Amino acid sequence: MSASVEPGDAVELGPLPTYVWEPTTDFLAAKYGLPRRSVVRFDVNTSPLPPDLRDVLSGPFDPLLSEYPPSDYAELVSAAADSYGVSPGEILPTAGADEALDLSARAFLRGWSVAVAAVPTYAMYGIVTEQRGASFIGVPRLSREQGLGLDIPALAEAARTAQLVWLCEPNNPTGTVEPPERISDLLDRLAADAVRDNREAPAVVVDEAYAEFVGSSVLPLRARYPRLVVIRTLSKAHALAGARVGFAVARPETLARILSFRAPASVSTVSAALATASLRRPELAAANVARITEQRSRLIAELAQIGWHPYPSEANFVLFRFGSPMIAAAAAEALLRQGLVPRTFGPDHPLADCLRLTVRSAQENDRLIRAAREISA
Repeated sequence: MSASVEPGDAVELGPLPTYVWEPTTDFLAAKYGLPRRSVVRFDVNTSPLPPDLRDVLSGPFDPLLSEYPPSDYAELVSAAADSYGVSPGEILPTAGADEALDLSARAFLRGWSVAVAAVPTYAMYGIVTEQRGASFIGVPRLSREQGLGLDIPALAEAARTAQLVWLCEPNNPTGTVEPPERISDLLDRLAADAVRDNREAPAVVVDEAYAEFVGSSVLPLRARYPRLVVIRTLSKAHALAGARVGFAVARPETLARILSFRAPASVSTVSAALATASLRRPELAAANVARITEQRSRLIAELAQIGWHPYPSEANFVLFRFGSPMIAAAAAEALLRQGLVPRTFGPDHPLADCLRLTVRSAQENDRLIRAAREISA
């Protein structure tokens, strides 16, 4: 991975920017002269094991594949509504959480608009904001000593000129999570400021991709803040990243605004069937979360012993701090040479001295631990 270009970076190629994503497994295998099967992705926050949905995969798909999915996705919507404890009219299926983010940006941002987020955070918020021609304002998080939490007064102040606020709970890439009462406090401030300034309160999009690892959600807050949109996904706890299924969850009047920008049939028939089955079997996601949580504790303990300083995490990844950006970059290169791919950060990033590592299977984590011991020896 280039030290100067990181995932999410904008690169000027003509009149509009394009964006750099993670290097492919085939590219990394060729670059480091490794068998493709030996490369393990510790950088993309996917689950190491797929759910056991063999009965769905072996089902009678042939009659369905030649037709478009049902426009209402009734079975999928019903399963999601039951899982999240909301009404079916508050659920919009999307092709992964990223489509939900893109649709939210389309619904609430224009070329003159402003979006704010607490940074560092998921790079996609800045990307979809810029793709709308809107301005993105990053509000620095609290210090590392303060747990990299939200600076709520600063965030609320920046949002006074904004049409959209992006939040990630738990936050990627730090793994931190805010208590629901702090999110409630922020929403109250945004609502009060809007009344005082005689303007519409900004939409607030809370990305809860890792919510199952926390066991809590801000969904109940939509009752008091009508312009709250919660994004959920089956890519993490449900281990269906390849199926690309997510949801925007909001009050019907707010969801209607997002729905108007959605292309029909963006979720395939096969993906919808897999997602419905997984949502109807919550024990599968619960078991996956339990496995990953156990391995997360083990990974933290083992790597802390060799001087890789972990931040507390409520997700399926851990952020580790090194002594300097140079040390972090050297550790990343040493891991890459063994086919272990960490998430790195550019030299100007506030987390330049860190690596983010996805929690994977026990065997894959064993490889990482052995490699880390060799690097630190």
